[in-house]
Amino acid sequence: MSAPEVIRRHSLPVRIWHWLNALALLLLLMSGLQIFNAYPRLHWGQYGADFDPAWLELKKWPGWLTIPNYPNLADGRRWHFFFAWLFVLNGIAYALWTILSGHLTRDLAPTRADWRGFGRSVIDHIRLKHPTGEAAKRYNVLQKLAYLLTLFLLLPMMLATGLTMSPGMNAAFPWLLDLFGGRASARSLHFISAGLIVGFVAVHLIEVVLAGPVNEVRSMITGRYVVPREPDQ
Repeated sequence: MSAPEVIRRHSLPVRIWHWLNALALLLLLMSGLQIFNAYPRLHWGQYGADFDPAWLELKKWPGWLTIPNYPNLADGRRWHFFFAWLFVLNGIAYALWTILSGHLTRDLAPTRADWRGFGRSVIDHIRLKHPTGEAAKRYNVLQKLAYLLTLFLLLPMMLATGLTMSPGMNAAFPWLLDLFGGRASARSLHFISAGLIVGFVAVHLIEVVLAGPVNEVRSMITGRYVVPREPDQ
């Protein structure tokens, strides 16, 4: 049997962006839950208060899921804002690199062949069948679409709605309130965007475990990826 094929799967900028974002997203989520606990209800419109109808009301999140782990809205906001700017700057740098380096068109933009194989890719994911051989060296169409939607839709939406909730930003850019239909609507959209991103991360982690966590994690640390063999090899 021949030696397994090893390729350079992830470039250094991708690996740096991945781990910085993993840290920032975790701390943003935990500090965001602390902020949410101060008022665990969501509304639509310009305003939302105790006597206004809420479209969603949740119980407060436990302390072990929040930063800090005790009720403190001010500290939660400090953590959230600090890591929000780290996340934003990291995201802008990655987006620029993705476009200027050709990574976007070369690796992430779906091709005609990808679209023709869309149905097969869906079936393979449902069957938990992971690519091998040449197919494992590139992203499949569902991965590409998930990355593009997260990078260019969900993350900008989360940033823009977060800014809309800031009174200082409202004074500087009042059109943000009109764009999202008010601060209460922006808060709801911020929560929905964050929830979808958490869902994306959860599916991503499940796929990593199913595809082979050692190989997948190693490739994101060192860039070296052992290509899974074809079934008949």
